[in-house]
Amino acid sequence: MAGSASLVLAKRANAYDVVLSPTSPQLGDTISVTVQASPGSALPVVTVNNGTRYPVFPLSGNRFRALIPTSPLNAPGNLTIQVVGEGGSRNLAVGLRNRTFPTQRITLPPGQSSLGTDHEFARVAAFKELVTPERFWSGAMVRPNPGRVSTIYGVRRYYNGVFAQDYYHRGVDYAAPTGSPVVAPAAGLIGLVGRVSDGFELHGNTVGIDHGQGVLSIMIHLSRIDVNEGDFVQAGQVIGAVGSTGASTGPHLHWGLYVHGVAVDPVPWRERGFE
Repeated sequence: MAGSASLVLAKRANAYDVVLSPTSPQLGDTISVTVQASPGSALPVVTVNNGTRYPVFPLSGNRFRALIPTSPLNAPGNLTIQVVGEGGSRNLAVGLRNRTFPTQRITLPPGQSSLGTDHEFARVAAFKELVTPERFWSGAMVRPNPGRVSTIYGVRRYYNGVFAQDYYHRGVDYAAPTGSPVVAPAAGLIGLVGRVSDGFELHGNTVGIDHGQGVLSIMIHLSRIDVNEGDFVQAGQVIGAVGSTGASTGPHLHWGLYVHGVAVDPVPWRERGFE
């Protein structure tokens, strides 16, 4: 990350430094917490607000990093990030900025509101829990399809006149012709392949990519799947094609990016990325 996007919140005299990025996060952002420690230091512990603990992984140069996801369901205001390391404990107050998300009104035809099978939901839920120790992504992610953005991240919805309290659009939609190539936004292991024929009636044909360390991509509504579970793919590699399978009103790719099970805004991961 660029130096201007980082904030040093502790001094070397206190045995370790803590750097947060971005410095002024908003709802949907992923917050990187990097700890500069002394040689041979043990993994620090990083928790937020109510004691929610996030995995910490080593970086180069005696540094450690935790990724903290936020979403439209978070309350804006101060987050308290606690870092406990060999230099002691430190509480850091971070202002999480509010953000206005568009609202859509959707009318579902009879039968559409109950799509989805237990098998489908269980497979997707298990995929979202993956936290592989290795980090496969490197730098900014690539756009998975050149189509126009038809629905942005975070859109809130009314379904048949009722506000969906816990719903937000958990990704970015790219409208493109059926058969348009879909590429991996970053390197990773194929951790999920689901097909309509297997019971994926809501997501449609689906590919999930494990980018490592709790960062996951899910691509849904595909017309074609070109990979198998266990394959390793590189950034920009074709993994399938745009379609309109599952609960879809027209050909498009839905790209959801998850960090520790929370759907975050993919745009910052494309624009600036993380080390």
